[in-house]
Amino acid sequence: MHIITLDSESAVPITEYHSRAARAQLLGDGYGESHFFAVHIAPGGHIGPHPAGFGQLFCAIAGAGWVAGADGVRHELRPGQAAVIARGEPHAKGSDTGLTALMLQVADLVTAPDAG
Repeated sequence: MHIITLDSESAVPITEYHSRAARAQLLGDGYGESHFFAVHIAPGGHIGPHPAGFGQLFCAIAGAGWVAGADGVRHELRPGQAAVIARGEPHAKGSDTGLTALMLQVADLVTAPDAG
């Protein structure tokens, strides 16, 4: 066992998709196509609209933010909530006040039938 510090300073800036004030810290990779990140979005920051390259589970762990689908409608996201984003689905993420989230990416995410 070891402890990982989720630190925005050691995260890499996200520059794709006209993003602003957003950083990602790779936490690990799994077998096949799977990746795990801590995502830090500063106040007023966002990850611009783009199609999901993987199925994603975007779990808020601190602060508050939003996610938007193809229609551009923002849905609030707070700790204890997660957005499920299908592979290929257009989406964006951001925060007015600052957000830290865990993002789990897998080739084809299938959530449990009784989840949410």
